[in-house]
Amino acid sequence: MTSASESETLTRVGAGTPMGELMRQYWIPALKSSELEADGAPVRLLLLGERLIGFRDSSGRVGIMDHRCPHRCASLFFGRNEDNGIRCVYHGWKYDADGNCVDMPNAPEHQDFKQKVKAKVYKTAERNGLVWVYMGDPATATEPPSLEATLLPEEEVKITFVLRECNWMQAMEGEIDTSHFSFLHFGGLANDDVDPDQPNGLIVTNRAPEFKVAETDWGTMYGAWRDAGHNQKYWRVAHFLFPFWTMPPHGAMEDHVWTRAWVPMDDTHTMYVEITWTGRSAGLRTVKSGEPIPGLDVPLEFLPKDTGWFGRWRLKANASNDYLMDRDAQAVSYTGIPGLYLQDQAITESMGYIVDHEFEQLAPSDLMITQTRRRLLNAVLTYRENGELPLNARDPDIYLQARGGDFVVSENEDFMESYKNRRTSLVDPTGRLQEIDG
Repeated sequence: MTSASESETLTRVGAGTPMGELMRQYWIPALKSSELEADGAPVRLLLLGERLIGFRDSSGRVGIMDHRCPHRCASLFFGRNEDNGIRCVYHGWKYDADGNCVDMPNAPEHQDFKQKVKAKVYKTAERNGLVWVYMGDPATATEPPSLEATLLPEEEVKITFVLRECNWMQAMEGEIDTSHFSFLHFGGLANDDVDPDQPNGLIVTNRAPEFKVAETDWGTMYGAWRDAGHNQKYWRVAHFLFPFWTMPPHGAMEDHVWTRAWVPMDDTHTMYVEITWTGRSAGLRTVKSGEPIPGLDVPLEFLPKDTGWFGRWRLKANASNDYLMDRDAQAVSYTGIPGLYLQDQAITESMGYIVDHEFEQLAPSDLMITQTRRRLLNAVLTYRENGELPLNARDPDIYLQARGGDFVVSENEDFMESYKNRRTSLVDPTGRLQEIDG
C-alpha cells in the first residue's frame, strides 16, 4: 500500500516539492509549435504549478516566462507582442525572449535601470513540431530527450494534446496497467470474435496475463505474457521513462514508434501528449471478420480554445456529460463510452482529482504500478539527499533503448534477453540507435 506521505511525495509537483524539483531536471513538452505565432497573442501556460506565458517574437524565437511583469506583477498575458519582445501594457516595460528588460519608457533616461531587470524565464528548445521547456538551472540542461518519436520529422508524426482533469500520477498509471485493456477496451469482445491464429487475440481469450517487471536505466518496464501455444509465449512490453513518459504495448514492436507524456500542469490537471510515427502498427484493431472493432477508434472532438489557464485541448466529451456514455450501447460494448482514449479519460478522472492511495487495494496485476512508484520515490529521495539523478536526466540517448510493443518468442527465452535482442534488431527510423551502437 502507498502511504499518505508517499502519496503526497508522488503527486505534488509545485516548486519546492520533492517530485516537482525532480521533474524540473527534465525537458518538458509544453506546446505544439503551431500554437505560437510570430508577433501573435501570448498563450497562458501552466506547468508544474507555475503560471507562465508563451510567445513567439518577430524573429521566430520562443519565450516562456512567468506571466507576472517584474515591475508591479501585472500579467504579461495582456502584453503587446511586438518588435522582438513582449511589452507590459501597465507601464510599457518590455522583455525579450531571454527575459531581458529592453525598454523602460516610463523612467527618465538618467533613472533608467533596465539592464538590472530580468523576467523569470525558462530555457526553451523547438524540435519537430514541439516546444520544449527546461525549468531547472539552464546550465544543467542537456538536449531534449532522444525518444524515437520525437526525433522524426514533423511530417512523419502525429502529435496529440489532451487536457485531463486529474493528477499526473493516476493518469500515467493507466498506461502501465495492461490488464485493463482486456476489460475496459475489449470487454465487449467474445473469444469467437478474434482470430485464434493471431497472437494478439490472446488479449481477449486470456484476460489474466502473468507479469515480469524490471528496473532500467530509463525507469521501469514490464512484460505481460500469455501462453501462445506451440511452446511459445506472447509478450506485451511497455515502459515508464523518467520523469513522466510511457510507451504503450499495443502494436507489433517492429514498427511501434510511439510515446506519451503525462505532463503535470498542476497537482490536479495533466496535459497528455502523444507522439506517434504515422508508419506504425496499431495492434489489434479488427475482429475475425476483418471489420474494425466497433467503437474503438473514435476521433477526439475538442471544445473551442479559450484563453484561460485550462483553455487548451479540452474534450467535448467530459465529466459534465458523462463522457457521452450510452447505457443501451453498454449492453454490447461493455462501457458504452465511445473510443479507447475517452474510456481511459473517464476512468482516471472518475478516481477524483488525486486518488486516495490509502483506499486502493492493489493486486498482483498491479506489479508494474507498485514498482514504478517505488522507483520514483527512490529517485526523489536520492536526488534530495545527494543531488544524484536517474541516468536519463543527463544522457538523453538512454531513451533510445526503449520501445514498447508485442512479440512472440520461445517459452524458454529469458524476458530481458529476448527484449534486448529484439530491440537492437528492429528498424530504426531515426538512424540514431545505429550511431550510438556504432
